[in-house]
Amino acid sequence: MDPATGRREVLGALFAGGLAGLAGCSGTTGQGTETGGGGSPTPSESTPSGTDGTSAASPPETVGLETLASGLQAPVDIAFAPDADRRYVTDQNGRVFVHESGGLRGEPFLDLRESVEVGGEKGLLGLALHPEFADNRRLFVRYSAPSRSGTPDSYSHTFVLSEFTANADGTAVARDSERVVLEIPEPQANHNAGSLAFGPDGLLFVGVGDGGGGGDQGTGHVEDWYDAVEGGNGQDVTENLLGSILRIDVDGQSGGNPYAVPEDNPLVGQAGLDEQYAWGFRNPWRFSFDGADLYVGDVGQNRFEEVDLVERGGNYGWNVKEATHCYDADECPDATPASVRGGEPLIDPITEYPHSGEGVTGISVIGGTVYRGSALPGLAGRYVFGDLQAGGRLFLASPSEGGGRWSTSVLPVADDDAGKLERILSFGRDAEGEVYVLGTGADGGGVHRVVPAG
Repeated sequence: MDPATGRREVLGALFAGGLAGLAGCSGTTGQGTETGGGGSPTPSESTPSGTDGTSAASPPETVGLETLASGLQAPVDIAFAPDADRRYVTDQNGRVFVHESGGLRGEPFLDLRESVEVGGEKGLLGLALHPEFADNRRLFVRYSAPSRSGTPDSYSHTFVLSEFTANADGTAVARDSERVVLEIPEPQANHNAGSLAFGPDGLLFVGVGDGGGGGDQGTGHVEDWYDAVEGGNGQDVTENLLGSILRIDVDGQSGGNPYAVPEDNPLVGQAGLDEQYAWGFRNPWRFSFDGADLYVGDVGQNRFEEVDLVERGGNYGWNVKEATHCYDADECPDATPASVRGGEPLIDPITEYPHSGEGVTGISVIGGTVYRGSALPGLAGRYVFGDLQAGGRLFLASPSEGGGRWSTSVLPVADDDAGKLERILSFGRDAEGEVYVLGTGADGGGVHRVVPAG
C-alpha cells in the first residue's frame, strides 16, 4: 500500500463521521499520587541526570499504561488544573470533559458541538489554560468552524481560536462566554494542526498547518521564493498565517485585534505578518514546552516524519524539504536566497524517521513531551513521543553527545497494556513531570499515564 494512501485510510477510519457522543465513560483504575497541575518542571528537577539533564540511567525496556479514563471518541488534548486534582480532556467531537479522582464527570466542561465542524482532520483540536487560570478561569480553545465571513467560497472552513471563562470552581464553562480571538480561512479540510500552549513568557503559541491538500500546492497555496516546487504557504510569511507557529499576547489588544503582538516577534518591523514566530511547517500536530524549549512534531508528506526544536524566527524547511530530505526535487538549498530575509537557514529537525523500514517507522508523527517525572528515572530528560499508527509502541529521543541529531528508539508498551494504544493522538505532562498518552485502542479512546511495566 502506498504510504500516503495508507495514512489517509487510517485517518479517515479514525476521524470521519460518528464522532459525536461518548460511547461510555469509566473512572480511574487507580489514583496514584498525581495532583494535576499546569506548571512545568524545570530540567534541574529531573534526577539522576547527566550534564545535559538527561538521565544517566538506561531507559526501561518496556513501560506500562495506567488507564485513567476510557470511552472517549478521539481524545486529542489534555490540560491540568493548577489548583485541583483535575484534568481537562478534549474530545475531537466538540466537547471537553473533566476528569477527577472519581473518573470523568457526566456533563462536559464545555460543549461546542453546535459550533464545531467535524470530519476528517477537523474538529475541536486544542486547549490551553491561561497561566493564571486558578484566579481568572480563562481558557483558550482551537476549533474548526463552518466558513465564516472573510473565508472565500472556494475554501473548506474557518480556523477559530476563542477564549472562554469557567465557573469559580473550574468545573463548567458558560457557552456564552466565548470571545473570538483569531479566525483564519482554511483552504482544505486537512493539515489543521491545532496545538495551543502558553510559553514561560506568558504568551500563547498557536500551531497552524499549511492549508491542506498535498505538497503545499493548489487552492489557497500562494507562490513563494522556491521555484523547484510550486507553492506554498510554508515558505511564505506575508500573504497568510498558514504553515507557521504564531505567538500572541492574549492579555492585550492592538491594531484593532483582540490580542496584541509581542514587540520581539521576529517579523515585527520586517516584511511579514507580525504574529508569526517560526515558519516552514506542514502540519505541526502537538507541541510542548520543556522550560524555554519548544518541541514540535511536524507531520510529513509521504516519506519522513520529524520533530523540531523551535527557535524564534526559525524556518523549518517545508515545502523545500521533508525533514532533512529534498521534497519533490533531486537537489535543494539549505537556506533561502539572500534576498529572502537575508538568507536564513532551513533548520533541520532534531530527529526524523521514515515511513518504512526497520526500527522507528510510522505514518504521522504525534509530538510528545520531555519526561521530568520520578516514576521512570531512566526516561528523565528524554523526549517521549509517538506515531498515529502506534501498534503498542511509544518512541524515545535522547540528546546526542556534542549536539546534532538525537538518537531515537522504540519504547515498547508492555504486552498487557499494548492493546490500549493502537493509535496515538496526543501527549501531556502534569506538574510532577509525569507523561500521559491519549489515543484509541481496544476499549475506544482513552487517557493513560505512562508508568513502570507491572
